[in-house]
Amino acid sequence: MTRNGSVIFCDFDGTVTEKDNIVAIMEEFSPDGWQPIVKDILNETISIREGVGRMFSRISSDKKQEIIEFVLTRSKIRDGFQEFIDFTKAEKIPLYIVSGGIDFFVNPVLENKIMPEHIICNASDFSGDTIKILWPNACDDLCTNDCGCCKPSVIRRLDHQYRDAEKIVIGDSITDLQASKLADFVFARDYLIEKCEENQISYTPFETFHDIIHALEKRGVRS
Repeated sequence: MTRNGSVIFCDFDGTVTEKDNIVAIMEEFSPDGWQPIVKDILNETISIREGVGRMFSRISSDKKQEIIEFVLTRSKIRDGFQEFIDFTKAEKIPLYIVSGGIDFFVNPVLENKIMPEHIICNASDFSGDTIKILWPNACDDLCTNDCGCCKPSVIRRLDHQYRDAEKIVIGDSITDLQASKLADFVFARDYLIEKCEENQISYTPFETFHDIIHALEKRGVRS
């Protein structure tokens, strides 16, 4: 049983969806020079905010609707996600989607699934010639990683609501590492497993949200 209830912070790209939508968008629309930027982000030689901003700045603003339709058509939701949402509602466990993705494609995928105020991600500006990414959830004074959407800062910002709750983080990539360091319990897959092991962070692996439901039921989480 948890200390005083639980709250869940779940990644979007590569976690809720089976593939990373930002990478898929770059592969599909192929702006010049995007591949070295992705490598630099993963190697941590440039910040996530800098890298994501630079990649989208290479795509014309008039591609907005085309990108939205591409994501809605091509992105596959990970098995068990709707059941996971139903489980958190039944158990009255707050569920936040905290994403390094961008509002204009994250929100349409999650529409009618997650309350808008529980979707935390980067924003976008299409008023110029190319796509400009905005950062309403930038790093607080305790983070110097230039995250873009800073997941640990989001967790700290919400701490007044969930101070005594067990914090559960679900993710798959480098963008989830810093949040995992603040979590009481981590569900990891793909690259996040490697980073958790490097940083000696305890985690439970998962492939589907059914795996997460079963693990949470076994642990007896509650609101």
